[in-house]
Amino acid sequence: MFGALPVSLFARLNPQDLLEGSFRAAVAAADPQQIVPPRLPAPPRGRTLVVGAGKAAAAMARAVEQHWPVGAQLDGLVITRYGHGVPTERIRVIEAGHPVPDEAGEAAAAEILVRTAVLGPDDLLLALVSGGASSLLSLPVEGIGMADLKATTRELLRCGAPIQAMNTVRKHISRIQGGRLAAACKAPVVALIISDVTGDDPSHIGSGPCSPDPSTYQDALDILDRFGVNAPASVVAHLTHGARGNIKETPKPGDPAFATVQNIVIATAQRSLAAAATWLEAQGFSTAILGDSVTGEAAEVAKVYAALVRQVVEHGSPFRTPVALISGGECTVTILPGTQPGRGGRCAEFLLALGVELDGLPGVAALACDTDGIDGSEDNAGAMLLQDSGPRAAGIGLKASAYLAAHDSYSWFAALGNLVVTGPTRTNINDYRVILVGLPLQAINPR
Repeated sequence: MFGALPVSLFARLNPQDLLEGSFRAAVAAADPQQIVPPRLPAPPRGRTLVVGAGKAAAAMARAVEQHWPVGAQLDGLVITRYGHGVPTERIRVIEAGHPVPDEAGEAAAAEILVRTAVLGPDDLLLALVSGGASSLLSLPVEGIGMADLKATTRELLRCGAPIQAMNTVRKHISRIQGGRLAAACKAPVVALIISDVTGDDPSHIGSGPCSPDPSTYQDALDILDRFGVNAPASVVAHLTHGARGNIKETPKPGDPAFATVQNIVIATAQRSLAAAATWLEAQGFSTAILGDSVTGEAAEVAKVYAALVRQVVEHGSPFRTPVALISGGECTVTILPGTQPGRGGRCAEFLLALGVELDGLPGVAALACDTDGIDGSEDNAGAMLLQDSGPRAAGIGLKASAYLAAHDSYSWFAALGNLVVTGPTRTNINDYRVILVGLPLQAINPR
């Protein structure tokens, strides 16, 4: 995680400090140690089973342990991504594959379902759900093996489909997602959820293990067709049987199985963006939150943002400088079949495309990072575009447009030393982007 950075005046911080400081503020607003304890339910008469999955699951579990009443029964099992575990005492932490599921996640999900099914009315199921749970809580239906689930996941990641569409497919080939975890439980259920999806709909966060699912098998088939997903035959057959009514649907809104189920979203992108805005205002910036649900192809979104920045710089509208343009959401990067992309996730790709479009416009610096600390499958959270990035790249022969065409944003920023590397933050409220406009020109050099 980050070290502490004291609040300072705008004139005393260079662009790199300003960018990183605002990102720290955004991540801190979703720290499980701060947001879980106030939302914990009262212990039941019986025992409490804690289950969960996601990049924040281990940190959430530790927060539960540290704030659960002394003497109240508590145990459980949560699944997190490799490298995202933390020490716990009563709640076991299993690390598994993400973004592509693996057998470790499958075995842990099966154990969670079995242990949930034996709870009684006097017990409590406390579910901890955060971004990444869709792949970590991987328990495919009978007839679909782990190899086919992996292949389907890779295809969904490749096609550029939004996360809601991906999760519609996942819910309909899972024995535990799409509300099926809650439906298997005879005890009351409280799900504490850290949202990493636009709109903060619990049915899409982690593929909604405790939330009623309004989508259908036919919706899942339509998504495969719309995005050209080459799914294995076992997956297509299962969805087709479901669409024909031969397989029971996921539990829907109004199902009595959810009568004693609470889904509580405890962290969102909007709250984190607001925290970053407050921090930047303390540094002397005006701020504009452009949306917490920005989606679309990363390079295309960057073109829109670049046009807005030019409008601000050249015409002083719709915002006066110095201003911080802040946004969240989740862009996509579509890799065409048969291509061999370079390295880099959606945040770095957005930022490189922004740099290409701005073409050295003075007084501008930007950051784009995934709040979980991992941009795609790389070791960086994202990157920074500083005022001298373009000139320095040109000086060593790095043509930004060529790297962008090759989807090799990581290599471009790495060569400049402008990657942001935090390690796992153990939370996840989607991507964070900030563009500082109207920086003093004398602040062009990085520290």
